[in-house]
Amino acid sequence: YVMLETGQPLHAFDLDKVFSSAEQKSIIVRQAAKGEHITTLDEERYDLDEDVLIIADEKTPLAIAGIKGGKKAEISQTTKTIIVESANFNYQTIRAVSRKLTLRTDASLRFEHSLDPNLAQFALERITALIEKTAGGTAAEDIIDVYPQKTLPKRIKLDLNYVQQLLGTKITVKEMIKILRSLEFKIVSQKQNQELMVEVPTFRVDVSIPEDLIEEIGRIYGYENIEAAFPIAVLVPPKRNEDLFWENSIKEILKGDHFNETYNYSFNSAYQIANFQFSLKKLQEVENPVSIEQKYLRPSLIPNLLKNVEKNLDYFPKIRMFELGKIFYKRSEKKMLTGLIAQKETNAELFYQSKGTVDLLLNRLGISNVWYDEYQPTPEESKISIWHTQKCAEIKTDGREIGFLGEISPSLLKALKIKAKVAVFDLDFQALKKVALEECEYRPISRFPASVRDLAVLVPKNTKIIEVLNEINTAGGKLIRDIDIFDIYEGEGITENKKNVAFRLIYQSDNKTLTAQEVDEIQNKIMETLGKIPEWEVRK
Repeated sequence: YVMLETGQPLHAFDLDKVFSSAEQKSIIVRQAAKGEHITTLDEERYDLDEDVLIIADEKTPLAIAGIKGGKKAEISQTTKTIIVESANFNYQTIRAVSRKLTLRTDASLRFEHSLDPNLAQFALERITALIEKTAGGTAAEDIIDVYPQKTLPKRIKLDLNYVQQLLGTKITVKEMIKILRSLEFKIVSQKQNQELMVEVPTFRVDVSIPEDLIEEIGRIYGYENIEAAFPIAVLVPPKRNEDLFWENSIKEILKGDHFNETYNYSFNSAYQIANFQFSLKKLQEVENPVSIEQKYLRPSLIPNLLKNVEKNLDYFPKIRMFELGKIFYKRSEKKMLTGLIAQKETNAELFYQSKGTVDLLLNRLGISNVWYDEYQPTPEESKISIWHTQKCAEIKTDGREIGFLGEISPSLLKALKIKAKVAVFDLDFQALKKVALEECEYRPISRFPASVRDLAVLVPKNTKIIEVLNEINTAGGKLIRDIDIFDIYEGEGITENKKNVAFRLIYQSDNKTLTAQEVDEIQNKIMETLGKIPEWEVRK
């Protein structure tokens, strides 16, 4: 009854059943010894060990502390003298023992929720008074109180203006004080009508900050008495995260081109570093790596992507994947966008497929004036030996390098045990972000058919592809809808210091169907224009 009234668990022992070698019998609280056991009031036997806290006499356990009483000192019809025990136990200890023994009781549930230590004496006095009044009992001795570290009431400073602000209504100071006192809070001091110093009774373990006191005031005042009102606020859209915006845009574009995104660890192994011939002086070594596979912070996204290819080629004949992440050096880091196309078919033109993807990406990002320097790139990230000497190019816009693309060297692929052709594009994300535009100019799709013609031009090796494209566009005019490069050849059959570049020209009008004669006239005009440029030769 008293436990339900106060929340404090209690237990009574039959004094005559408590063992003592001395004249005065007593109970003690201790840890159980390994091998001890106890039979509880419900006839259940429990094996104990050093983790279990018990109440015992000088010889045997009498109860599992804070959880359940034992059979030995059970109250019976013949009991004449009892010991009433009221205690406070550490909630973590009770919880651990309750789980260990798979034993949960009303008492353990209350102790697990951290009771006020001062409740123990109050409940003991209450039950003593009830026994004396209802059962004719007589207190034989005074209370024995062991209380090493007393819990004192805490004090909270309550700003009265804050109370009104938080509740959204005006409550008089007099009414606030009345509500707090009715809940057994003590008003220690009052500073005009601005501030109260409130002492919290120790049994209110749930009250520790001013907001807890304000909640009590609002609860008793009645939330139904507080008028509902919309908050006054200025709705300001958050500042756009530019990195996140362009990241999402790039991912959507590549996803539309059948690329899969991958996430790799930001580390490389010493084996990868050796294969790619990165300069150890520039790399950031991990001081305490979790494995030899994670010895260095990655200076490029390419090694781990090629590792993905090697793991997946047995299951997929063609792989298109990309990663957007940071690369690291000793004193710097930057974000890169790297994608690759891998295919087991050795005749596949992966370099041009990759270039098509880059063209699509840059076009969708609103980046114009793009050209490709088809000579060997000199990126800081890695040495030239990882690239195919005849199929690699720098990607530039407005005279600035933003990345490079190329096929991976066959010798490197052999070392990595990759039995496929692989082409990679590697773009500087920050450089992309600076030149990307949201504005897009749309033009309707022509409902008239297109005509296709091929054109090959022999030019000096140092001639930029953009120069040839500019001449073709100038001579061809508005009827040229698109130009694709489908081959660049150097070697046998070609004059030294020359290269052969092959283009596919697409002609289309918005107003009519072009005749073969009209297309041939424009094609001849372009060939004539290109043939007039010194050292250029149109192949026929």
